[in-house]
Amino acid sequence: MIISASRRTDIPAHYSEWFFERLKSGYVYVRNPVNPRQISEVSLSPDTVDGIVFWTKNPLPMLENIQKLRDYTFYFQFTLTSYGSDIERNVPSKSEIVIPAFRELSALIGKERVVWRYDPILLSDKYTLQYHLKYFRELCSRLAGYTEKCTVSFLDVYKKIERNLSPLGIRPPERTETEELAAGFAEIAFENGIYIDTCAEAVDLSRYGIGHATCVDRERLERIGGYRLNAERDKNQRAACGCVSSVDIGAYNTCPNGCAYCYANINHTLAACRRAGHNPASPLLCGEVRPADIIKPREAKSLKSSQMNFFD
Repeated sequence: MIISASRRTDIPAHYSEWFFERLKSGYVYVRNPVNPRQISEVSLSPDTVDGIVFWTKNPLPMLENIQKLRDYTFYFQFTLTSYGSDIERNVPSKSEIVIPAFRELSALIGKERVVWRYDPILLSDKYTLQYHLKYFRELCSRLAGYTEKCTVSFLDVYKKIERNLSPLGIRPPERTETEELAAGFAEIAFENGIYIDTCAEAVDLSRYGIGHATCVDRERLERIGGYRLNAERDKNQRAACGCVSSVDIGAYNTCPNGCAYCYANINHTLAACRRAGHNPASPLLCGEVRPADIIKPREAKSLKSSQMNFFD
């Protein structure tokens, strides 16, 4: 079983105390986002968890306890963009906090465990093609040697985020703009020893040496863990997504980062309120178990292959 922690919220930045408490307890409760009365009990035993993929914009609160992950295979999907507080309202200073945190994390666990995400790419009068190319170069120069690759994506305008985007004049890149950014990014990344792929994008950018990403990545987990996994593609994701199946232990409407493009929050006020009521001792990331809730253990089994394999 692979754990995603989490596409729905930033656990390392805002819920690391809770996460390590759940590791200590050996399980976590996850409320069904479609049927909130249903709760899954998900095992966090090292015997059944074959890998953990963390998603974050700031892992700093987690670093002092990173050694508690020694029994697990894991890596981080680390989003680091060039946007200001108008787009990423509550993300700390990139130059003073986030970039140093990226480098510190990589130094602690190895660059193969820190995947840089520059996503989503959006455009406005402020965030122009030239802006992205300039600051992507700056970020590449500061992250060179601390990561192997950068995953990019282009803004998808979901209906529920339109009200956040329209006052800022934000739009997704057009096809010609996507091509221009891809060509520029690929050249800059190559100069800094970083390769690029795209997340859940149907567009073919292979002419620039850009492939399609697998963010929950079987091969990366196998390389880090030194074993083979019988993991299949996640059928619950978008058609262009290459991820293998995972169990997400997060919850929607709980991330206080306040990003204008976020699809995981209905609104930032609700997310802030839910974060304020968070109990680090609760098995649930947000809220408490109610009398009418139905708790069922989720089937948990290792995906490790029983066949002998040898890794270089």
